[in-house]
Amino acid sequence: MTNNNDRAVNRAAWRAGRPGLLFWAIIFVLGISLAITPHRALAQEYRFSSFDLRGNQRVDDATILSYAGIAPGQAVSAAQLNEAYQKIVDSGLFEEVAITPQGGTLVISVTEYPTINVISFEGNSRIKDDILSGLIRSQSRRVYSPRQAESDAAAIIEAYSQQGRLAANVTPRIIRRSDNRVDLVFEIAEGGVIEVQRISFVGNRSFSDYRLRRALGTKQAGLLHNLIRSDTYVADRIAFDRQALSDFYMSRGFIDFQVLSVTSALTRKRDAFLITFNLREGQQFRFGKISASSSLPEVDAAEFQSVIKLRPGIVYSPVLIESTIERLERLALQKGLTFVRAEPRVTRNERDQTLDIDFAIIRGPRIFVERIDIEGNATTLDQVIRRQFNTVEGDPFNPREIRDSARRIRALGFFETANVDTRAGTSPDRVIVDVNVQEKPTGSLSFGVNYSATNGAGGVISFAETNFLGRGQGLNLAFDTGLDSSQSSFSFTEPAFLGRNVRFRFSAAYEQSDELNNALYRTRNLRLGVGLEFPVSENGRLEARYTISEDNIFQYTGTSTIITAEAAQGALTTSKLGYSYSYDTRKTGLNPNAGVLLRIGQDYAGLGGDSEYIETTALIAGVTTMRNEDVELRAELEGGYISMLSGNSRVTNRYFGNGKIRGFDGNGLGPRDPAVPGGEALGGNAFAVARLEAAFPLGLPQEYGIRGGVFADVGSVWSLDNTNGGAVDDSLKLRSAIGVSLFWDSVLGPLRFNFSRAIKKESYDNTRSFDLTFSTRF
Repeated sequence: MTNNNDRAVNRAAWRAGRPGLLFWAIIFVLGISLAITPHRALAQEYRFSSFDLRGNQRVDDATILSYAGIAPGQAVSAAQLNEAYQKIVDSGLFEEVAITPQGGTLVISVTEYPTINVISFEGNSRIKDDILSGLIRSQSRRVYSPRQAESDAAAIIEAYSQQGRLAANVTPRIIRRSDNRVDLVFEIAEGGVIEVQRISFVGNRSFSDYRLRRALGTKQAGLLHNLIRSDTYVADRIAFDRQALSDFYMSRGFIDFQVLSVTSALTRKRDAFLITFNLREGQQFRFGKISASSSLPEVDAAEFQSVIKLRPGIVYSPVLIESTIERLERLALQKGLTFVRAEPRVTRNERDQTLDIDFAIIRGPRIFVERIDIEGNATTLDQVIRRQFNTVEGDPFNPREIRDSARRIRALGFFETANVDTRAGTSPDRVIVDVNVQEKPTGSLSFGVNYSATNGAGGVISFAETNFLGRGQGLNLAFDTGLDSSQSSFSFTEPAFLGRNVRFRFSAAYEQSDELNNALYRTRNLRLGVGLEFPVSENGRLEARYTISEDNIFQYTGTSTIITAEAAQGALTTSKLGYSYSYDTRKTGLNPNAGVLLRIGQDYAGLGGDSEYIETTALIAGVTTMRNEDVELRAELEGGYISMLSGNSRVTNRYFGNGKIRGFDGNGLGPRDPAVPGGEALGGNAFAVARLEAAFPLGLPQEYGIRGGVFADVGSVWSLDNTNGGAVDDSLKLRSAIGVSLFWDSVLGPLRFNFSRAIKKESYDNTRSFDLTFSTRF
C-alpha cells in the first residue's frame, strides 16, 4: 500500500512540475534566436585598410580598384563584395578573377586576357581577307576578348548572308603563344549560295510577271546564275522589293495597291528559294477636276491655277502631285508670300475612278530654320552638301523643301546613306535640320576593251573622280586606242561655278586616226574647250561654249583631187563660239513612261583661226511604252548643216555615216569622187536621219538581260562646197534600212547585235548586214 501511495504522490508531483505549453514555446523561440545569431555573425561588415592585387601585368592597380568600387575603411557587406567581383569580371579585361578577404586586407587575384598576336582567316574564298579584316573590331596587339571575337564572327556571318550564303558558319579559335599572347583564327565554312529559283506573283492583272520582276531588286537564277549576284536570296532585300512594288503601282494610279504577303519557301533540295508576292492591285485612277483655292486675302487663286500643268484624264501619280506643290510654293516665294503652303485635298470618285484635286493655298505655321548640322562627311566639304539646300539658317521652314534637298544630296552619288531629319530648336518656332551621311568611294580606275564594226577592237584605260578633293568636282582622264584610231581626253567639271547653279566645264582631247573607215589618209586633231551650262526652265538647260582646235590631214595616198587639195592645206586652226539648248522631259514629265528630248545647237567658227563657218545641229527624240510597259518605242529625228562663210569645208569637218544610219558602213553613203576607182567617200555638209525602234521581251527570264528589237532608219548625207566642177553628185538621195536587234546586258558590259538590210541605196554605197557594239569596264 505504501509503495502504491508513494507512486501516486510522485506522479502528482511530476504532473505539477512538468513543463507546460508556454514553457515549450519559450524554448522554441530561444532556439530560433540561437540559430540566427551565428548567421548574423557571418554577415558582418568588412572594413579593409589595404588591398593586395595579384596577377595583373598590363592593367594597373588603380584601374582594377576603380572597377571594384571599394575604398579603404569603407564598410562592405558580402553582397557588395560579390558585386565588386562582378564588375571586375564585366570589364572584359580578365580571364579569371578571385576576391578573398584576409583580415583587414582584401586580396584580388586576376589572370589577364592575352594579347592578340596575329588575326587570320581560314576557309574563306568568296570574301577576301582584306574585306573580312574591315568587318571585325578585334585588332592585333590589343587585348583578346571572347565577347568581341563572337561579335566579329556574327559580323562575318552577316556578310556571307548578304551574298546569299545563309548556311555560312564562323568559329573563332585561339592558339596560345608565349608571353601571354594568342593567335586569333576565324574558321569559316562558307556554305553554298541559296539562290532565288523563281519569283512569281498572285493577283496581278494589269502587269505581267516579266514587267514586275524588272521593278524588283531580287532576280531569278538563270543560265548565268554563277555570274549574276542579284539572284542570291537576301532577306533584307525582300522589304525593299515590297516598297519597290508599292512605288511602281502608286506611280501608275493604283492608289489602293497592297502587297498582302510575301512567301519565301525553300525547295525540296534546300538549295534555292521560291518567292511569291501576293498582290491586291485595286483599280487604276486618273486625275479628275484640278483646281486651286485659297482663303488668304493676299493670294489670287486664279494666278496659282494658271501654273498647274495637271490635266484631267492623266493617270494619277504622287510624283506629279509633289511637282505641282513645288511649283505652287515656288510661285508663292516669288510673290513674297512666306509661310504659304499648298495642300492637296483629294476627292475620290468611285463611279468614274477619278480623283479631284484641289490645291488649297494655306498659311503654314511660322517656324524658322535655326541651323543645319552636317555630320559624317570626312572628305566632302560642308559647302557641297549645303548648296543642295535652297534653305539657309533663318529662312522659313518648309518640310517639302527639306525633303527635296535630301533627294538632291542622295542624287550626288557621294554617299552610301544620307539621312536628313529635323528636331526641335531652342524655341518653339525654331527647328534644327540634321544631315547625317556615310561616304563611299567616288573614284574609279578602269581597264577595259571595246569593239565596234566601225572602229574595230580597242583598249580603254580611264580614271574618273566625281568628288575631287571633296569639292563635288568631276575629273576624268581616259586613253582609248583601237586598230585604226587612238584618243586621249581630259575633262574637269565644277557643278557650282562661283557658288551658283552654273556648271563650268573644261576639256581637252587629242585624236589620231590611221586610215579610219578605209580612208586613204591620216588625221590628227587637238582640241581645247570651255563651257558654262545653267538651267533656264524646269526642264530646259542652256550651254555657252568656246572651242579651239587644230586639224591636220596628212599622208594621203589616194588620187582624189578634192582631198588632195584639202590635205595640201596642212594643219588648220578653228576657233569657234557656240551654244546648245536642251529640253528633256523623260524623267520629269507628266507621263512617267514617256518623254521628249529636244536639243539644238549652233557654233560660229571665225573668231580668229583659219576656218569660218556656222554649224547647226538638232535632235528631237521621243520614247514611250505600250502593252503595259513591256514594249518600248523610240523615235529620233537628227540633222546637221555646215554653212561655210569662206573657203571650202574639209573631210575633218564634214559628216559621214558613222552609225547615223544602220545598214551602211561608216563611210558607206554620201557623195563620192567618181574620178577614183570605186569612188572615194567625201562626206557631206549636211545630214538628216529618222530612226524608229521598238524593244520588247523575248520571253526569256528577265535576269538574263536579253531583249529583242526591230528598227527602221531613213536618211542621207549630202552637199559639198567643191564638186570638182560638177563631177561629183552631191544631191540629196535618201537611203533606208530595216533590221532586228538583240540587246544583252551581259556581265561583261552592254552588247548590241544589229542584223540589218539596206532597202534603198545607191550603187556605190557600202552596206553592212551585221554590227556589234561592245563596251565594258573592269
